[in-house]
Amino acid sequence: MPRINPSLCAKCKGYKRLCGLPYCPLLERYTWQVHGVQSIKGTEVDAPTPPSVLVGEHGYPYIRLYYTTTPGSPNSSLHDDPRTWADKEYSLRKIIALRSQTVSGIIKVEATDPWNLYNKELSLAAISTKPVSSEVILEKKPKPSLLFNGTTKPIGPASPARKVVIAENPHVPKPIEKVLVDDLKSSKAVWYLYEHGVNIYSIIKAFSLGMTGTLRNRRIVPTRWGTSAVDSIIAGSMIREIRSLPVINETRIYHGYYIGNSYTIVFLPGIYEVEWIEIWYPSTPWVPGYGKTVIVKVTEDHRGKFDKMDGGYLAARLSVAEKLYKLRRQAAVLIIREVFPYYYAPVGNWQIRETTRKILVNPPVNKPKTLQELIDAVRKYVKYDVRKIISESRLIRKAYQQSRLDRWLY
Repeated sequence: MPRINPSLCAKCKGYKRLCGLPYCPLLERYTWQVHGVQSIKGTEVDAPTPPSVLVGEHGYPYIRLYYTTTPGSPNSSLHDDPRTWADKEYSLRKIIALRSQTVSGIIKVEATDPWNLYNKELSLAAISTKPVSSEVILEKKPKPSLLFNGTTKPIGPASPARKVVIAENPHVPKPIEKVLVDDLKSSKAVWYLYEHGVNIYSIIKAFSLGMTGTLRNRRIVPTRWGTSAVDSIIAGSMIREIRSLPVINETRIYHGYYIGNSYTIVFLPGIYEVEWIEIWYPSTPWVPGYGKTVIVKVTEDHRGKFDKMDGGYLAARLSVAEKLYKLRRQAAVLIIREVFPYYYAPVGNWQIRETTRKILVNPPVNKPKTLQELIDAVRKYVKYDVRKIISESRLIRKAYQQSRLDRWLY
């Protein structure tokens, strides 16, 4: 593998191509080292969808769509259900096994023609609330391997599809039926679906498959782009209102852990702004065999301006916005993500979104009143040197060192 600075890998996560190579050597390694367990016979797959679909980005606007089925599975929906995986705390090994048992037919699509997918009911099957029986005729038998991505869920064995036939009627959520026929901007359609209780993963699929937006301007959007867009749209809609809400009057710490990822979230008295600190330890996906810890930082100011875009941060930002929106308060927020060697293969940003959501549903684990109490409390949950984190955090310095206006009002 080429010698590449791991700090670059941690920022890139396999999809930004910051190293200049045409492919990610690390993802290539995972693809060949971790094999699918599904035994595939022949080139005809007659099986239900999970439902699941992934839209690639290579060659845009002429791109690949992975239409996924689960041959031989008694519970096909479980193979594409991040909420259940997180709620029941499925192990990384079990998640990879579930994804490896899927088989995808690859369909070439043109981003400017989402109506072709709609007419063939492929997009409807993908957002169905129940699995849909499908017949997929592949050009050749796929090899049993897993395709990893730093942002999306792993993909099981895949092969170009000659033909895909939807064998039964998809069950489309009524709010999605409404936005399908409405001449509504995507941002408004996404917020409408969220407000009406549609699962965020269904919203992402609908957005990616060109089922939202004004009728004349609809486009098929690569899943990675669509995921970040949906997270950003929903959180942004809430944050616009959060900025006008009262500030919380105490420091609150939330903490949780899942599949090798530890999250410590600190709400500080102050106007809405966020710091995201990712700490990647040696032998984790983006720093294999590297002797030093790699740190990636993202900041968002009170105006909503990022210093850099990061899909993982946007997933956590949504959870934070949901919590503040429910509290009817605003706060300055520090999010610390530590990635340990147990997270030996990337499975997508869903685990960030679902873990932080789960953490913030619970009461805070601590409410420190002084800077020393904050240091002592965070040290219980963070392995990395807490004083280094706090010394580099502008939000904490601002909360504990600057005089606040309300101090002079009483």
